[in-house]
Amino acid sequence: MTALDLSSPVAVVGTGTMGQGIAQVALIAGHPVRLYDAAPGRAQAAADAIGARLDRLVEKDRLTGADRDAARARLLPAGSLADLADCALVVEAVLERLDVKQELFRELEGIVGEDCLLATNTSSLSVTAIGGALRLPGRFVGLHFFNPAPLLPLVEVVSGFATDVTYATRAYETARAWGKTPVACADTPGFIVNRIARPFYAEAFAVYEAQGADPATIDAVLRECGGFRMGAFELTDLIGQDVNESVTRSVWESFFQDVRFTPSLAQRRLVESGRLGRKSGHGWYDYSDGNGGAERDEPHTAEKGRPPAYVVAEGDLGPASELLALIREAGIPVREEDEDHGSRLVLPSGGQLALADGQTSVEFRDVVYFDLALDYRRATRIALSASQDTSPQTLAEATGLFQALGKDVSVIGDVPGMIVARTVARIVDLAHDAVAKGVATEEDIDTAMRLGVNYPLGPFEWSRRLGRNWAYALLDDLHLRDPSGRYAPSLALYRHAYASDKREGNTS
Repeated sequence: MTALDLSSPVAVVGTGTMGQGIAQVALIAGHPVRLYDAAPGRAQAAADAIGARLDRLVEKDRLTGADRDAARARLLPAGSLADLADCALVVEAVLERLDVKQELFRELEGIVGEDCLLATNTSSLSVTAIGGALRLPGRFVGLHFFNPAPLLPLVEVVSGFATDVTYATRAYETARAWGKTPVACADTPGFIVNRIARPFYAEAFAVYEAQGADPATIDAVLRECGGFRMGAFELTDLIGQDVNESVTRSVWESFFQDVRFTPSLAQRRLVESGRLGRKSGHGWYDYSDGNGGAERDEPHTAEKGRPPAYVVAEGDLGPASELLALIREAGIPVREEDEDHGSRLVLPSGGQLALADGQTSVEFRDVVYFDLALDYRRATRIALSASQDTSPQTLAEATGLFQALGKDVSVIGDVPGMIVARTVARIVDLAHDAVAKGVATEEDIDTAMRLGVNYPLGPFEWSRRLGRNWAYALLDDLHLRDPSGRYAPSLALYRHAYASDKREGNTS
């Protein structure tokens, strides 16, 4: 099936923020659009609000006056569901309650034609469960837009257990015809984005709960070292702590309380206290004076120190190999030695500097770990991790080394896997697991994570860059230190790493 013809009417049921956004997308694409809301007067109010946004698009030269007038003429509030009888597509954006959505679609099924495509914009409920209430569930799909729908390009096209492939294809092609970037996925808790993004929040909260670092420092490391657009604490303040925690809890419960998706107790306490983020004036950060909150919270940054006189590079630094060129460019001599007992930099004090690998500083004599960076040349901040047994001289030399490379340095607690490294490893693992279980393709997962949550790289792009067994090795180390199952590498990631060893002739 191809995309819906532009002459085909599209209906949106539910006229909140998402409903209005979806209606605007369909309207600008060229469809006649019907708006319905069970609350009297809301459909007309939504039509007026959409009309005002069209006016602003004209003012910004993003829409011509003629196109605005034509769009307004195609937009009609509906007085009842019966007014949607001739629609070719109905998209629902009502309350996130299974019983409410099921009842709505049961009623719609008795009104629209048998070829009408029915779609839900749910972000947390099962598409299969909603469609299970229908007589013809084959024409029922998920069309998960991201907020704000007119601006964000991603649409997850979700096939429930009973969805017919022809209707899923029609939904996919229609979303593409509307100028969106659709990705196809199976009906799984969280779909693609909300499933695979959980570690971004969970690991930041875990580091905080372990008193490894404060929110401002963790956010700064994620942004300035990891390359993420926002840190986990500031992002959840923007989303709303109640909303973010609700999604996490929904995914966790839908996976039968899988420990990999366990919600954060610290975030639960934040929600219970009413500190919901920007909308309440206080979340992880204080926004009560209207100045942005996070701007007032400075990350921990080490005082300026002296760089070491030289470093000795032993073994291959893997994802951090670019550091050797940067050190030389900073005028610090580097002597390389081919050692088979590790990958590290040895400092003049005799202490060691190593890339985060899931182990702790306290396990080794005088070692400082540094975090994974998206790009060591462009990163403006590096996190270092040390234990109480790390000598002050070693920590000072490690700090001075990265400062000589032009980086701010944040020293955090003895946290295995640190911040960026453990986060990326878990995202990569969940992505491999999702592909192995038929949720989506590698390409669609990478697209979804880049466009849906603005990740600097898709999980599989990261995996290829870091090496086939990097994420597995780090998580395996973490799992040895926390055998709860939270960090246990998936079978899919194990197979990925093992295939790499076998291809290289190493079957050990």
